[in-house]
Amino acid sequence: MGKGDQTRQTILDTAVRLARYHGLSGLSIGAVAASADMSKSGVWAHFKSKEALQLACMERNGVEFINQVIRPSLAAPRGIRRLESLVQHWMNWYSRPGGCLFLATANEFDDLDGPLNDRMVADQKDLLDCISQIVTTAVTEGEFASTTDPIQIGQEVFGILMTYNWTHRILEFPDADKRTWTALNRLIDSLRA
Repeated sequence: MGKGDQTRQTILDTAVRLARYHGLSGLSIGAVAASADMSKSGVWAHFKSKEALQLACMERNGVEFINQVIRPSLAAPRGIRRLESLVQHWMNWYSRPGGCLFLATANEFDDLDGPLNDRMVADQKDLLDCISQIVTTAVTEGEFASTTDPIQIGQEVFGILMTYNWTHRILEFPDADKRTWTALNRLIDSLRA
């Protein structure tokens, strides 16, 4: 990786960290520059606009999610164990300091038109699709009934995960983890072949 690429990566890592606390709308070139110990013009040279920085942050966040949630989950055996691994890694993702940028961008850009909304919607669809694909493998492996609707179950698992984020991070329920697994296990039991 060249020096320019390394600098860009440092800027993006800093910006994503800040955005997890303040949202992408709260990002400024000046705040990112100060936190990365750079000049504003140095940050500006890499992105040319706040929107370009925001879009790059969304992309970087997606790469981090793949590396921290998807890839480790895919190492688990296909089927129910892979779904459980996905949920565990996703819960860990929601527990990171500052929160989840996917959820923040959904709140920030849901009613706006333009590239930020388009990227946010694509990210949300990818999240649901990931769960649905793992559910499909559980059907293929014969662990879930052949009548299982992977899209429906993807939505239900996503709902369980979002509820976990709410009860764990916002409400600070001490038994949020336990209740999340109870909900997931109840769903899994209802789908067994």
